[in-house]
Amino acid sequence: MADPLHQFVVEPIIPIHVGGLDLSFTNSSLWMFIGLAVSTVFLTLSMKQASLVPGRAQVLAESLYEFVANMIRENIGPAGRQYFPLIFSLFMIVLMGNLLGLLPYSFTYTSQLIVTASLALMIFLTVIVLGVIRHGTHFFSIFMPPGVPWWLVPLVLPLEIVSFLIRPITLSVRLFANMMAGHLMLKVFAGFSVAMISIGAAGWLGAMFPMLFNAMLTGFELMIALIHAYVFSVLSCLYLKDTIELSH
Repeated sequence: MADPLHQFVVEPIIPIHVGGLDLSFTNSSLWMFIGLAVSTVFLTLSMKQASLVPGRAQVLAESLYEFVANMIRENIGPAGRQYFPLIFSLFMIVLMGNLLGLLPYSFTYTSQLIVTASLALMIFLTVIVLGVIRHGTHFFSIFMPPGVPWWLVPLVLPLEIVSFLIRPITLSVRLFANMMAGHLMLKVFAGFSVAMISIGAAGWLGAMFPMLFNAMLTGFELMIALIHAYVFSVLSCLYLKDTIELSH
């Protein structure tokens, strides 16, 4: 049975070393560019000849636009429209990484913690920088919920600070862990099927169960890919809301 962890190995395609830095173009980089190309070409071509009676491609592109716009409107408010380019780009990056990773011989770059952590850290730093610029030191009032008795302040304040600081950790690990776990299960059950088939004629019958389970698991993974692109984006909206309207 093939090593199910091999699919997560980052391998250099074009080795590039500058001093002590490894800047190689890897399989992860390749699929990031593929995701960028697919989303850019699709959105550009589908809206190039926009019509009053839209075709299937235009309907899908407009649905993606409306979906993200409604997400921002519901979680940030009308003032959140300024974040539409950021959230839409973030949603498409995660969505492409999740969906393209389901293709045979592809690479799921959202299964790499460094990728999800970089996206989460970008949102985290954006919240802090814009929050301080717009609200000044009052931004840090988010660490103290209103109405807390003075004698609970020493307990509540550290908890609020810790919950704020772990935002990028929970945001990145949630996506990374779900993508990695799902692809591991797909690989393991696919390996069971291959192993059973190699036994002989009887093995073909024994291989049917893991093959059917793998087919259902693929459908489940498709749903997970869509859900976690949404979850990552909606949590980013909730965090960015503090830059416009302080929750405390």
